[in-house]
Amino acid sequence: MRSHEQRVYFFFFFLSSVPFVLSLNSTQKEIMEKLSRSGSVWGDARERNPCAWKGVSCNSDNSSITNLSLSGRSLSDSSFLPLVCEILSLEALDLSDNSFSSVPERFITACGKIDGLKQLNFSKNRLVGSLPAFNGFVGLQSLDFSSNMLSGTIVSQLGSLNDLKRLYLTSNNLSGDVPINLGNPKVLEHLMLSKNSFTGSIPDGLLEYRKLVRIDLSENQLSGHLPGKIGDLSELEELILSSNNLSGEIPMNLSNIQNLSRFAANQNKFTGNIPVGISRSLKNLDLSYNKLGGPIPTDLLTQSNLQTVDLSYNLLEGSIAAKISPNMVRLRLGSNSLDGTIPSELGTLPKLTYLELENNSLSGSIPSELGSCWSLALLNLGMNNLTGSLPLELASLSSLQVLKLQSNKLVGEIPDEISQMQNLSTLNISGNSLSGSIPSSISRWQSLTNLNLQGNRLSGSIPATIDSLTNLLELQLGSNQLNGDIPRMPVSLQIALNLSHNLFRGTIPETLSRLQGLEVLDLSNNKFSGEIPISLTQIGSLTQLLLANNQLSGVIPKFGSYVTINATGNPGLVNTTSQSNSPQRSPGKRKSVAVAVVVAASVAAAFLGIGVAVVIVVSIPRRFYRVANSFHRSNINFTKAMEAIASAHQTLLKTRFSTNYKVVMLFGRSYFIKK
Repeated sequence: MRSHEQRVYFFFFFLSSVPFVLSLNSTQKEIMEKLSRSGSVWGDARERNPCAWKGVSCNSDNSSITNLSLSGRSLSDSSFLPLVCEILSLEALDLSDNSFSSVPERFITACGKIDGLKQLNFSKNRLVGSLPAFNGFVGLQSLDFSSNMLSGTIVSQLGSLNDLKRLYLTSNNLSGDVPINLGNPKVLEHLMLSKNSFTGSIPDGLLEYRKLVRIDLSENQLSGHLPGKIGDLSELEELILSSNNLSGEIPMNLSNIQNLSRFAANQNKFTGNIPVGISRSLKNLDLSYNKLGGPIPTDLLTQSNLQTVDLSYNLLEGSIAAKISPNMVRLRLGSNSLDGTIPSELGTLPKLTYLELENNSLSGSIPSELGSCWSLALLNLGMNNLTGSLPLELASLSSLQVLKLQSNKLVGEIPDEISQMQNLSTLNISGNSLSGSIPSSISRWQSLTNLNLQGNRLSGSIPATIDSLTNLLELQLGSNQLNGDIPRMPVSLQIALNLSHNLFRGTIPETLSRLQGLEVLDLSNNKFSGEIPISLTQIGSLTQLLLANNQLSGVIPKFGSYVTINATGNPGLVNTTSQSNSPQRSPGKRKSVAVAVVVAASVAAAFLGIGVAVVIVVSIPRRFYRVANSFHRSNINFTKAMEAIASAHQTLLKTRFSTNYKVVMLFGRSYFIKK
């Protein structure tokens, strides 16, 4: 008996531990079966219970469907969508990442009657035309139509959405004024309108939405001033206004927003001083590419919450404060008019990963304390007035990947210890007064892709160990006092090999023909003699060969028509080819001539990263390969340049890094276009 009671007990215990499962109600099951039979959604569904189908979520007893996700199904035919809206228990419908081009009106009418529908997502489709008018949808809280091709204005389509909390319309072609008829001002929290074509000023009516937590109006065509009462949005946590035409001063009362953690207003036309107290609660501040002036407020960088600050490309003056947030990860102050010394206190910031102070008027030596910034991955102090030698302590920066110290007044030798930075990918210390030889220990830089030591006083020979740098893409050693034999170069070289303005003599080595990916070879202004090796014609990617002002003799080999050759200043050379790409200039001394001048997509130069730009390659002198902006451009037709890169038959050469075209400009002059 006791055993029987135990069995009964365990039977009821088992029943109590298993949820009581009901089947989907017949109406919804019939709807789902219709959708399955249509073949457009669940054509291969074998499971009899639709609650078990992919993308379907039901309530706790499986009696009704609450969520449907058809995201990423490659759907294009939207005719079945009204049927979906017959599922009256729907709370969330995700139709994102498909190929829908339109939203059926019957879908809007039917789904507008679902009082419980809280989320509707049509993002990442191909929707065209105007944004639909959302009548009904009394419970809708989140609406996402981002990443489509919607156009037209927004006037009253969203006005009845009284429960709307989150609106995402990013990456469309919407135009007109920034909408202010967005449902209940006491409810809306997220307003994401970036990457559209909205014009006019930021409306004061937007300030009525006092619950806004996040505003993103970036990458539009907004102008005018930022509303003076922007600080009234006391709940605001993120304000993103980047890439517009906003002007005037940044309102002082922005500092009143106690929860503001991110403020990005970069790439505008803001003027005046940076408001005091603006960073009180900020984690991320980006005011780069404006016209802000005056000193950096003394309290700006000290706030302990700050993690990233970008004030580059402004008109800021004065010195850099010694006290900086201990949580700082990225500090960008480049391209201003800052002076004074680099604070040694920067060496106490354990999380500092990116430090960019380039193109200012900073003086003094490089603080040895920077060697204690263990997290540094990028250090850019180029184009200042820094003096002294390279601190040995920098060798401790084992995480450093990019080191730029170009165009300063540094002296002394390149310390052998610097080769301990084995993660280094870019090293640029050009345009200084460094002396001595190139350390043979550079062979430790196995991650190095770009090495620029030009414009110094380096002497001796190039270390034979340079051949071991198997990832090197660019080597700039011009304008030094190097001599001796040219060693075997890494076959990985592709962007440029520049040995110009040195003291090399003898014949040009045949081993250079191994560099099959090389685009620019500059051996000009040396004392090379003998003939030009015919093997150089086998470098399939070569676009520029610069041999001017040497002592070469013999016949210039025939290169491809896409190769620009400058061999002037070699009296013993004979050009027997029909090439017209060797400009006849006087054989006087001149600087290197390989230069790419950006003439389109000029904004791309503002970003750190990989982008696409169009450049015209011309022959003009410049010092240490700095881009010259003073040459005469009246013969350059930019429209023709853009037409050239759209025409396949004008393609001369494709390489890993670029495609080269040829176009004839006004007066018959030819230019090479590099994309």
